[in-house]
Order: sequence, then structure tokens, then C-alpha cells
Amino acid sequence: MKKVLEQLFEHQTLSRAEAKDILVRIASGEGNEAQFAAFMTVYLMRTVTPEELSGFRSALLELCKSVSLPSSDAIDLCGTGGDGKNTFNISTLSSFVVAGAGGKVIKHGNYGVSSVSGSSNVMEFFGYKFTDDNSKLNTSLENSGVCFLHAPLFHPALKRVGPVRRDLGVKTFFNMLGPLVNPAQPKFRVTGVFSLELARAYQYLIEQTDERYVILHSLDGYDELSLTSDAKIFRNEGEQIISPANFGLRKLLASEILGGSTVEDAATIFREVLHNRGTSAQNQVVIANAALALQCLGKYEKLEDAVAASKESLDSGKALLAFKKTLEIK
Repeated sequence: MKKVLEQLFEHQTLSRAEAKDILVRIASGEGNEAQFAAFMTVYLMRTVTPEELSGFRSALLELCKSVSLPSSDAIDLCGTGGDGKNTFNISTLSSFVVAGAGGKVIKHGNYGVSSVSGSSNVMEFFGYKFTDDNSKLNTSLENSGVCFLHAPLFHPALKRVGPVRRDLGVKTFFNMLGPLVNPAQPKFRVTGVFSLELARAYQYLIEQTDERYVILHSLDGYDELSLTSDAKIFRNEGEQIISPANFGLRKLLASEILGGSTVEDAATIFREVLHNRGTSAQNQVVIANAALALQCLGKYEKLEDAVAASKESLDSGKALLAFKKTLEIK
């Protein structure tokens, strides 16, 4: 560990093999908390390289608990976190909207580290029982259209660094990895990232797979489609700048999509949106993110049709029903 730290402190980068090796060694017991903190701090001061990202990802996927789910027609909606914007749980809500519109979502999530409420926080608040039981996860996906994979159950390597991440309270390269290491490896993804540099590293990595993807970054700093500004979108077909007007929606204010100061605040927003009692802004941002996912899945060629389907899922209560059915899995 010391040798790797010295290498990084001398402004050197790691090869893919070196990056993979160090995470495997950390998982096996090497290093202490001070060294973990120093290691993570390096990636607060510079962008992770595609080779490093690939190596870290390879290590976590190799070490993770395997799960067998029908992933060929499923999508994950996930953000890196770490944008410091404290939005409500937009991608998690969008997952249930997608399910209500007929999509399959294998959602990978965790507790919030640099935000008030991560996806695991809000799911736990509503009584969801985290599980790594393959049969229960398959039943959830079949019955509700959503199954939820709580990252710590599947990534034992994360347990050793979890306390340090919480103590730091800021984004680390583990935020960068989260959306890339879904144990089920669904073939579709909508992934929000906190910087354009990271978006390009993701694009480089995912283009080497057979996944259909949307990688996005709102140009005012959000790791999701915030509708507070234009966003840069990376797809298999190329890149584009997309604006709220493309969705037929208005531009939002940052204050309109805040998640509150407690998990309870975030859960209240979550409940209100699912019951179609959210504010116009809250509903719009969820609908827009769900629409991108439905389009990525190939269900709608035109964005306006995907938006209409997402709105219908929310208005009709189908998204709420998908959520209730997910909570029923014990």
C-alpha cells in the first residue's frame, strides 16, 4: 500500500493491472484507515484515468457476490453522487416510473455518503428489506418490474473502506465506481456523472462492452438530468446537448429539486411524487429521467413519446403500484 501511495503522490497514474491489484489487496486486508483516506484523497485532486477506472471496476466485479437475474432487457438508473447538489432521490423514483411503463429495472444503490439520502436510505425508510437472495430478487423483478441491489451486500471489498468514506463525507472514487459495478450487469444503463471528464472515462469504458447506454451530465454540475440547465448526453450513437425544451418541459430552479435536510424530508418528497402529489418541478424531473431510460431501452424512438409514457405511469398510479409490489418482497 505504501509503495502505491508513493507512486500516486509523485503524480504517477496506475495501470489497469495495478489498479485492480490494489483494490484486491485492500479487500484481502492490506492497509489501514489512514492509508485508505490518503488513497481516496488522490482522486479528489485529479481525474481518474480510464485505465484506473477499468482496473478498479474489474476488481470489484471479480470480488462481488454473484447474482443471476434476467439482465438482457433490464436497465439500471444510477448516478455517481458527489455533485454536492442535495437533490431528492430522482433516479430511484424514475426507476419505478420506468417499471410502471413496462420496463425492467435492476437498481444498484447504497446509503448516501456525500448527500442526505441515498437510494438505500429511502428504501430502508419505507421498510424495504435488503436481500441478496437470488430467488427473492427474481420474484421482485418479475412481480414489480424492479429489484434493488444494496451494494454492501454484494461488494465485501467496500466494507473495509465504508467507515473512512463516511468520515470523509465527500465524494471519492468509489462514487465513480458505483454505477459501473452492478452485480447483475444489466445491458442497458442511464448513468449520471458529476463531471464531463468522468463522463468521457465512462464512455471509453462502456464502449468496450455490448451495453446500450446514456451517460449524462447537467452542465451546471448535476450528476443527473436536473432540468436546471442544458445537459451533455453521451449515447452509443454519439453526443448531443439536450435542453428542458427537448422534453417539452420548462427549465427548473435548483431550489425546486432539493431533497431536504434529513432522510425523512427526502422520504416525504418520495412519497408525494409517487402519489402524484409532488410539485410540478419534482414530477417533471422524474418524468424526464424516466423518459431517457425508456428511450434507451428502445421502447420509444421519439423522446416526446417516452415523456408521455413516463407521465402516464406516474399519473395512473402504475409507478406507485410497482413501488408497493417491490416493498412486498420479504
